[in-house]
Amino acid sequence: MRNEKGFTLIEMLIVLMVITILILITIPNVTKHNSMINNKGCSAFLKMVQSQVKAYEMEHGTIPTVQQLLDEKYIESNRCTNGKEIVITSEGDVFESE
Repeated sequence: MRNEKGFTLIEMLIVLMVITILILITIPNVTKHNSMINNKGCSAFLKMVQSQVKAYEMEHGTIPTVQQLLDEKYIESNRCTNGKEIVITSEGDVFESE
């Protein structure tokens, strides 16, 4: 018999099974963390927009609409990182739309 070096079919299947199990464990954790990061990013974005509303109000004397903030370059987007639009109330509070 020849003394060949290499993997047998069984060894390859075992390695593939281990890799598959590791991937199955990793993917749910990555997606969970991704959604948590998006939510925290949206929270930070809402706080930034709130501060821009105050800056606009101090400069112009009125509470702005989202469109006014966009037009005057106070903000670059009217959407959170999770894709929801932001809303400014008549009191100047900032929320994400439902």
